[in-house]
Amino acid sequence: LLALAIVGVGAVRSVRLSSACLALTAGIMLAGCTSRTAVPDRPTKVLRPVAQSSWPALVDDLPLDGLQAACGHSLDYFQRVPPDRVFRFGREERTAAQLDAGIRRFMEIVEQERDPARLTRALQREFMLLRSVGRDRRGEVLFTGYFEPLLEARHQAFAGFVHPVRGVPADLVTVDPKAFGVSGAGRRMVGRVEGQKLVPYTDRSEIDFGRRYDLSSPVLGFVADPVDLFFLQVQGSGTLVFDDGCRIRAGYAQTNGRPYRSIGKLLIDEGLVPREQMSMQAIRAYLSEHPEDLERVLSYNPSYVFFRPLAAVDGPLGCYGVPVTAGRSIATDRGLFPAPVVAWIEGTIPDAEGVREPFTRFAVNQDTGGAIKGPGRVDLFIGAGDTAGEIAGRMQDAGRLYLLLPRSI
Repeated sequence: LLALAIVGVGAVRSVRLSSACLALTAGIMLAGCTSRTAVPDRPTKVLRPVAQSSWPALVDDLPLDGLQAACGHSLDYFQRVPPDRVFRFGREERTAAQLDAGIRRFMEIVEQERDPARLTRALQREFMLLRSVGRDRRGEVLFTGYFEPLLEARHQAFAGFVHPVRGVPADLVTVDPKAFGVSGAGRRMVGRVEGQKLVPYTDRSEIDFGRRYDLSSPVLGFVADPVDLFFLQVQGSGTLVFDDGCRIRAGYAQTNGRPYRSIGKLLIDEGLVPREQMSMQAIRAYLSEHPEDLERVLSYNPSYVFFRPLAAVDGPLGCYGVPVTAGRSIATDRGLFPAPVVAWIEGTIPDAEGVREPFTRFAVNQDTGGAIKGPGRVDLFIGAGDTAGEIAGRMQDAGRLYLLLPRSI
């Protein structure tokens, strides 16, 4: 899948909401992040221990303050869960208390040991390194990027701003099959009640193009471009910037339960955009040049994301309920990598003009995504705004993923 087949969030500086924003936010606070991942058949074989003689050179290419902030957010998560909760990473198991202590010790070590060789030796004494088997079972991982859009918006539909950023509809129902004794049931089902039956919830085509503006959902704001709204849903988070100075951070709340389908893959399969040129920019350009195709292409993806306003925090929230940090937070398959632990990542990243440079750094596993499936997919949070969007839209590069776990006692 192309780089855009993701659901994620990004970082942006917190701002104080105006009284109008506060009133709107108070009226539409909605349910939070849910896991949207699938577990492969052999989850115990997705990570392989790395011998100490084969550790990568731990030369971090970013300032330390972002890493400290990201680790601090993970500690906030571990303080909220029972200390004896067990998390499984391949064949390794650790409790929340062990992972909490591990991150605290990791932070102490990286602050004390700035020389890569001494840092490696210090970490090897107390931690083990696990490498993802990747998408080819030999360690190759596809890295994509995600960001938080900044979208001009209006409080009411006006002068071209007619596309609503919707909250969770009042008639949307979630059902846990296990509550009805359905053995072997998977994730929760999403639908609506029609008569005396539960039916699948309305798809994108009907919501956006079926004149259903009476949909029973609150509205965070209205944007002018339906493509901007679509990519806001793909990213899973964004900041609405209003003409009165108000800003509302829209965060993922719920989907309509329909499967995600990549419109980038559709354009490739139909020969409308060459595979080697596929990017967010290419999709935007095609739809701008072929407005007659807009409804058909966007409706190809029946999945629809509903949003909730997020409180003013250091950044948009990842799936563990803590802010993500630009350059340091990654999204992975939560079914395989189930806790916000420290990772080591290596790969290449484009700049805003598409020139690629290598990166090597510590990161923290703090998010997940609808298209981030299996051990061979990682999404790197780039940041907020247009420049971050240019980078994220072009990022689709091979790399390596390692997890750092405290040695079990």
